[in-house]
Amino acid sequence: MLVLLPPSETKRAGGTGAPLDIDALALPQLAPERRAAVAALVALSADPDAAARVLKLSARQRGEVAVNAELTTSPTMPAVDRYTGVLFDALGSTNLDSAARDWLGEHVLIQSAPFGPVAALDPIPAYRLAAGASLPGIPPLRRHWAAAGSAALGETNAPFVLDLRSEAYVALAPVPAAMSSAFVRVVSAGADGTVRALNHFNKHAKGELTRALALSAPAVASRADLVAWADANGWVLREAAVSGEVELVV
Repeated sequence: MLVLLPPSETKRAGGTGAPLDIDALALPQLAPERRAAVAALVALSADPDAAARVLKLSARQRGEVAVNAELTTSPTMPAVDRYTGVLFDALGSTNLDSAARDWLGEHVLIQSAPFGPVAALDPIPAYRLAAGASLPGIPPLRRHWAAAGSAALGETNAPFVLDLRSEAYVALAPVPAAMSSAFVRVVSAGADGTVRALNHFNKHAKGELTRALALSAPAVASRADLVAWADANGWVLREAAVSGEVELVV
């Protein structure tokens, strides 16, 4: 199984790893797109006013321009530890044991805007860039990443893909139609059976689900395997009305 996570706007600063090594990241076939995106982001950072405008930074966030300027020289840390926020706080990667962290490294990709999909344990620097940005010198990120990212996912030959990304990040690397996959929507069910989508708890539930998978390390090769695991472990996953989607009921 391959689990796809979105990134987070908020990130831990610092790190103890060596600077970014694009050739060492998962899915090495994406190196050309990664180099182009990183170079464009660093070049943009040479003009703080333009960078603040393109990245839609407030006056309080202008320090993020300097973070981007040091993208190729700043220290790194594992991607799953770099990101913070509701989903990653619920996942709690830093307090997982080594076996669970190894599972994350082998089965989880995080969809980043400057680096494309990276493995959970890939070392990355801090940065500021959202999926909807358009960097000078390269196409808008959706066009820059979509074809190459989708092809790279297909080349993993994963038997089943669990897609926990938001729509904006799905667009950067759509799961190929030929791959067995399920896009997850987090919902709550009322006493009368009505269903409503969740926002804050959407992210929290996805983080908890990923943590549970890492701790149990199930052998999931199909949607049926996933549903069976969920049933046995106290999760409610069911087919959604939309083809290709499942609902996580919380």
